[in-house]
Amino acid sequence: MKHRIVVLGAGYAGAHAAGRLARRLHSDDIEITLVNADPDFVERVRLHQLAVGQDLRRRPLRDVFAGTGVAVRPARVTAVDVDRRTVEVVDEHGTDEIDYHTLVYALGSTVADHGVPGVVEHAHHVASRPGALRLRERLRELAAGAAVLVVGGGLTGIEAVTEIAETRPDLDVSIAARGGVGDWLGDRARRHLRTVLDRLGITVHEHTDIVRVEETGVLTGSAARIPAQVTVWTAGFATHPIAAASALAVADSGQIVVDATMRSVSHPDVYAVGDAGIAEGAGGRPLRMSCASGIPMAWKAADAIAARLTGRKLPGNTIGYVQQCISLGRHDGIIQFVTPDDRARPAALTGRQAARYKEFICASAAWSVSHPTIMLPTRRRRVAATVGAETQPATAR
Repeated sequence: MKHRIVVLGAGYAGAHAAGRLARRLHSDDIEITLVNADPDFVERVRLHQLAVGQDLRRRPLRDVFAGTGVAVRPARVTAVDVDRRTVEVVDEHGTDEIDYHTLVYALGSTVADHGVPGVVEHAHHVASRPGALRLRERLRELAAGAAVLVVGGGLTGIEAVTEIAETRPDLDVSIAARGGVGDWLGDRARRHLRTVLDRLGITVHEHTDIVRVEETGVLTGSAARIPAQVTVWTAGFATHPIAAASALAVADSGQIVVDATMRSVSHPDVYAVGDAGIAEGAGGRPLRMSCASGIPMAWKAADAIAARLTGRKLPGNTIGYVQQCISLGRHDGIIQFVTPDDRARPAALTGRQAARYKEFICASAAWSVSHPTIMLPTRRRRVAATVGAETQPATAR
């Protein structure tokens, strides 16, 4: 019997994990199943572009993983039973159950409403392709002069508000943040951000706590009202509740608690990568929810799984950051260079050069997903290491 590896979620983290596992382990010894609700790989970092009407290239997962040995299963995950080692899924044929020996949990995150009334009913978001497409249709309906408010002053909020303002200069676009917009950036990057926000005519509401979202605007903590025909909520992300509903050890955020190899601290046959897992990075700080964290987490988990199955040395590097890439529309951007523990350095790249840099990073991430085994070595080694009574020997390559 082959060792069955099931990967849940085919975002940046899940797709990279599946591809790297296919590269590390021989198909004679393992089966890899990749489960994802969407049949395509979705470039989440570009969903603000999709929301304003730009068309993104389709990447069907079956085409991406054709010939790799990874079986793609289009289905929605509804439950995980870590004691029985099964995953419950729903697809066009109904409910089914998939069993595993090793599970890679990469279901990512969704928009966090933080308990603010009206977010679910009235706000739009760019945390998923369906959400971005709904916002796209709503923006198309708006007449000139209509007000659009983006709530959240982080990376997603900045990218969304500048993309909307650049694409629709006829709209009254604003952004509201509990703190300062981009206040974690270095001085040079902050100055450039302010220049761009002014150039695009974006109204900035800083230190503004939104306590209610309504159909025609929002209410603030100071009882003021900001009118908006469309409110876009980008105030953070939340994990799907599936992990917390299982016996897995999770943090208050609902993220699965993992060790340095992305392995669950409570269930050693489960690994969590991307937004679904909470792991320490450089300096002991938790890795932030981002593509920049998810991909190296996936690499580390895949290498650890392969090492444990084949008796090789476990990866020992610590995940650290180099930069934060921010698009400010299609022709401007900021590359904020950071310390390994994600603190802003004085150095930053801005303007068109930064926009090109950001585009290269996004394109490279998508390309690496679309070519999961491009670096596949031809040399194969059989290793007769057995991990647990239920585990079969695996072959490394």
